[in-house]
Amino acid sequence: MRPTSRLTFNHKGQQRRCVVYQGGIIPYELAWKTQRSLVKERLEDPTLEDILLLLEHPPVYTLGTGSSLDFLKFDLTTTSYEVHRIERGGEVTYHCPGQLVGYPILNLRHYQQDLHWYLRQLEEVIIQVLQEYGIKGERISGLTGVWVEGYKVAAIGIKVSRWITMHGFSLNVYPDLKGFKEIIPCGIEDKPLGSLEQLIPNIKLSKIRQEVALAFANVFQVEIVSKYSFSKDNLFNYFF
Repeated sequence: MRPTSRLTFNHKGQQRRCVVYQGGIIPYELAWKTQRSLVKERLEDPTLEDILLLLEHPPVYTLGTGSSLDFLKFDLTTTSYEVHRIERGGEVTYHCPGQLVGYPILNLRHYQQDLHWYLRQLEEVIIQVLQEYGIKGERISGLTGVWVEGYKVAAIGIKVSRWITMHGFSLNVYPDLKGFKEIIPCGIEDKPLGSLEQLIPNIKLSKIRQEVALAFANVFQVEIVSKYSFSKDNLFNYFF
């Protein structure tokens, strides 16, 4: 059973609402554009409800604003890999099918205006999902993410503009971990990567996606009011 935290209310005394959009494998640039559009809307109208995007990406590498190219093991000028430098914090990471990515678009004015608090809350979402399977997720002091028995299973990198969040977390469900061999993930050389399939037989990403939505609602104490499914072909119908 998940522990509960304090309730979050809007200015009318109502519990905050969050709409979950669940996608399949979505091109990175399309998801990135969607996030920027959603943030822009909320900067213009901070009363808009919160959103959580849950999806996967084709193979892609992303570097944070200050990421060092020293953590790449390939030449950017000649590579065929898809690579993006984006506005989140953190070092280089890798996304691919079998990895669940979560992009919360939240107004932290309705929660806590504290980025460290927000990062710990995102970690707690993953930790509570793991608890549902009897697995202990752990934090490591001075680092961001979630580990199980020394293996990193979840990474976190965020961007916050006037307290509106974008980017978020990635959880290794059953990705092909070979792609991580081309980088030093998150700039950390001495911490191996792992996935949930190594711990949970016959794991289903669709099931984990549902567990993440439930844990997110519990940790942030929001009401999930709707769940929509989208694909790369109909994403524009929702947001553009």
